[in-house]
Amino acid sequence: MMGDDLDQYKCLLNQRMEALDELENELQHTGNTVELDQTCIGRLSRMDAMQAQAMAQAGQQRCLLERQQIQSALQRLAVGDYGYCLICDEAIPSLRLQANPAAPLCIQCASAHE
Repeated sequence: MMGDDLDQYKCLLNQRMEALDELENELQHTGNTVELDQTCIGRLSRMDAMQAQAMAQAGQQRCLLERQQIQSALQRLAVGDYGYCLICDEAIPSLRLQANPAAPLCIQCASAHE
């Protein structure tokens, strides 16, 4: 891959990491522990809060997974392996990397892996 392309992908990865930081901050406030004391909050409100808490926790898990994928992509960039499929070692098409700069697999290997 050419150096300009690598800089572009590194920029995209860093931008997504910053967006994840912001999203995680928002999810932390939503994922606070729900009070079980019925004198403080009604049953339906408590159920809504518990659902919001569960959704926030699931969002935090997705953020953690995406963060790990981005860190892995940045490591591949640093060692010169970025843009190549981890399974077949073929170049990952630039359109795929533009859509998902953290993609570790080409489309064929990703499809077979699922």
